[in-house]
Parts: sequence; C-alpha cells; structure tokens
Amino acid sequence: MARSAAARSALLDAAERLFAESGIAQVSDRRVAEAAGNTNHSAVHYYFGGREGLLTALITRHQDALEEPRRALFARSDSVLDDVRSLVMPYMDALASLPRPSWRARFLNQAINDPATAALMRRSAGSAPTAASIARSVAARLGHLDPGVIAGRASLITLIVATACAEVEARIERDGQDPRWQSVGDFLSDAITGMLLAPISQAGTRNPLTETPTPSLP
Repeated sequence: MARSAAARSALLDAAERLFAESGIAQVSDRRVAEAAGNTNHSAVHYYFGGREGLLTALITRHQDALEEPRRALFARSDSVLDDVRSLVMPYMDALASLPRPSWRARFLNQAINDPATAALMRRSAGSAPTAASIARSVAARLGHLDPGVIAGRASLITLIVATACAEVEARIERDGQDPRWQSVGDFLSDAITGMLLAPISQAGTRNPLTETPTPSLP
C-alpha cells in the first residue's frame, strides 16, 4: 500500500473508533491525526479537505462494501422478507469481516444521530443506488397499505438496525463474545418484515414519530 493510501486508511480507522467511542462532534481533527500516529496535526485537512470530507470517506467506504452484495441478493428477491434481507445481510457480512474489536456499527449509529452527519448521509444516498431500489420494491409490495404508514415504518428500519447492531458490537467488545452477525441479521430481518407487514390500527398519511427524515443506512 502506498504511503498516502496507508495514511488515509489509518486516519479513517482512527476516526471511526474515536467517533464511535466519543461522538462525532466531540472529537477534533487533531485528535484523529494523533490517534492515527500522524505527526501532521492538519492531516485530516491534507488528506480529506476537512471534517466533511473525512465523514464522506467513512460513509463511502462502508457503502462500497455493501453495494455489490446487496445487488446480488436483490436480484433473487421475490418477497418483502427477501427485500429486507437484501438490505440487512450484507451489512452483517461487512461487520463480520472487520477485525475485532470493531467500531463500524457504533460509528454508524452515532452518524444517524448527529444532525450534520445525518444530513451528509442523506446527500450521499445516490452513491448507494441498490438500497434505493430495494426501498422502492418494498413500497410496491406493500401497496395495499397507506403510503404514509409505509414511509413511517421504512424510516424505522435504519433506527432499528443501527441501534441493535451498535449494542451487539459493544457487547462483543465488553464481554469477549464470539460475533454471531448472521444470527443477528436473521433476527432483525424477520422482525423488520413483521413490522412492515403488520395491520394498521389507524390510517395515517405521514410518519407521526418525526418530521425529519431518517437517513437510510449506508
């Protein structure tokens, strides 16, 4: 690996860990550089153009790992459950492939709860076209339900997956458990599908939980 590529990778790894542990807004670019072993305290600006570039690179790194596996699973989908698994299981595989301890799930959970980073994730959604295609497929399969309810339930998918995976990742590190990401993915896929297909007690036209759209999980 070229020196510049190695330096970028070290900065990304350090940022992911620090953001996961402390929160995105609480970590300075200088602290990221120091944690990456870079003596240039302006390394984040040098390699990424600043904080937004660093966050974009972290999100893109994760998106790139998911796009092709999602496309392959989605090509064989013929049900809501298959669609959901096309979204969820590649994420589980990506988490399983990371060295231990990992911080990816906790970083992404921080990201969707940080307003500036959540907005950045929404702007970068075009870099993950398969996720958008899956979302449209789910909506079409649920065409018998109120569109507002479908949208509201879909917005919960990211929150459910991000929160659950962050908690599992933290427990793996704390307790030294063997990761069972495949089982986590199976459980989440079944639970999310049940939520999507559940009957409606009262029809609505929008998500009553929030007025701000939740970014799709990269």
